[in-house]
Amino acid sequence: MIAPQPSEDHRSPAMGGGHDPWSVPAQPPPERARPQWGREIRTALLVALPVAVLAGLALGALWPLLAPRVPVVSNGRAVMLQNSEGQQSIAIDGTFLLTGLAVGAVAGALVFWLRRRKGGIAEVLGLAAGALAGAFLAWRVGMWLGPEQDLVAHARRVGEGVIFDGPLKLEAKGVLVGLPFGAVGAHLLCTALWGPRDPLPAPGRTVPQWPSKPSKPSKPSKPSA
Repeated sequence: MIAPQPSEDHRSPAMGGGHDPWSVPAQPPPERARPQWGREIRTALLVALPVAVLAGLALGALWPLLAPRVPVVSNGRAVMLQNSEGQQSIAIDGTFLLTGLAVGAVAGALVFWLRRRKGGIAEVLGLAAGALAGAFLAWRVGMWLGPEQDLVAHARRVGEGVIFDGPLKLEAKGVLVGLPFGAVGAHLLCTALWGPRDPLPAPGRTVPQWPSKPSKPSKPSKPSA
């Protein structure tokens, strides 16, 4: 009588079939967490509003103090530059840009340290939006704190041939991005240097491995004569 052969499901793990006790059971895919839009919007606003007000006022106060003046003079009929070849206008734009980068870097670092354990994409977006709004606020505040904007009225008041300072103006509106660029750049740099890291695996824990195939036994050598 011929003995029945073992089925394929009952083969030993060494032969490549059956259940492997060292195998890791397949884990179900994790459920995607639904974004909480209310919390994200609230976080962005909590970051954007203080940054817009504080950084905007700081930049608006520093810009008139650091920017060079544009000397103008009136001849009784029109107001013109004292030196037509002067580069004060370019220096005014550059001062706003560099000061905005510095103020933005301070704002981004402060936001990182104050909200270090609550960071997220909403915080970065709020920081960028608040810094951009603060740049527009600083532009208007700086013009208000600077020399008088009405050239004709100022020229009539000081008289003909008297040199006075022209108003602060931004010729290149692209310098407004200095404040948000500095804020977001400083925040990303702080996150890369001191941000949270992914947890390391526990010490002493090994990863299961598949059993290796058994090696074929070597043939016995023939005895010498």
